[in-house]
Amino acid sequence: MKKNCNEVNNLKCSFKKLIATAVFGAFAISLPATADARIHDPKFETKIVEKKSVPTLREAVNQTMSRYAEPEELFAPFDDVQKFSVPTTISTSDASIIGTPIATQQQCVKYLLRNNPHPNLSVSAEEIVAYYYEEGRREGIRPDVAFCQALKETGFFRYGGDVIPEQNNYCGLGTTGGGVKGEFFSTAQLGVRAHIQHLLAYSSTRKPTLPIVDPRYSLVRQTYGSRTLGKWQDLNGRWAVPGNFYGQEILSMFRDILIQ
Repeated sequence: MKKNCNEVNNLKCSFKKLIATAVFGAFAISLPATADARIHDPKFETKIVEKKSVPTLREAVNQTMSRYAEPEELFAPFDDVQKFSVPTTISTSDASIIGTPIATQQQCVKYLLRNNPHPNLSVSAEEIVAYYYEEGRREGIRPDVAFCQALKETGFFRYGGDVIPEQNNYCGLGTTGGGVKGEFFSTAQLGVRAHIQHLLAYSSTRKPTLPIVDPRYSLVRQTYGSRTLGKWQDLNGRWAVPGNFYGQEILSMFRDILIQ
């Protein structure tokens, strides 16, 4: 009987030790693995790991498609739609500055090369004519007649006066004789644009479609105010001095293009 009591007591003691070991083990697990306790130091930012959510199907598709999206254009394309009306030129006797071309680009190129097979230009004959048609159409100025004015001013792009080919100045802008060379333009197209804008300054109160590159545009507009010049003959004594038949000679060259 005494032996049985001792066994019971031993069993109770073992059970108590088992419980104590389990409690101590659980407490030990909750403590830091190292002996040093972590103390927050405000000088160092605590790294926080955010739990990322799984994207939805729509979000995943949008992310994938965005990788293949076309890059945004740095410059908006030129708006080719004219926001003003231009009268259609139908007769060779029409002397208006504003209008549409009658001669083709091919006729203009042929006329130039027939009179000067080697024009002193930074671009080809085809390109210079194309610039006149592009810039003239943009502003409503007759490009074929404006091109003839350039031929008259430069001697079919032979030059020989105060203006030199490197200026890309095809209409004598800013030159007054006596060695004054006038305006310089960085490219052939800008030189053509300035020429067309200068014609627009005389013939219309409407501002150019593109930013003004003609340095004398504002001067002409301030001088004429609400007045405009409608015909090429009106440029006599104004664009060129004395220029008694300046406009007539330009129109004569234009008609030569059509009958060659």
